[in-house]
Amino acid sequence: MEIDGIISAIFIGIIIGALGRLVVPGRQRIGVLWTIGVGIVAALIGSALATGIGVDDTKGPDWIEWLIQIGLAAVGVAALDRSKGRR
Repeated sequence: MEIDGIISAIFIGIIIGALGRLVVPGRQRIGVLWTIGVGIVAALIGSALATGIGVDDTKGPDWIEWLIQIGLAAVGVAALDRSKGRR
């Protein structure tokens, strides 16, 4: 992954985190910064997974890559919410 891919993953991660939070039902007990952090990590991991399976560079929008990233963000938000709820 090149530097421009990392920078775009960070910017997209902010949006991906918010979308991942919207996908998870109910109220989450995590803050906005945690959501953004989860989104950035999900975007970076999702980009790496998309590259690994060969769907990172398609003609037009990379819908599969975005779905992978949003799914990872939703899992991350739900996992972080559960870990925060146990305390």
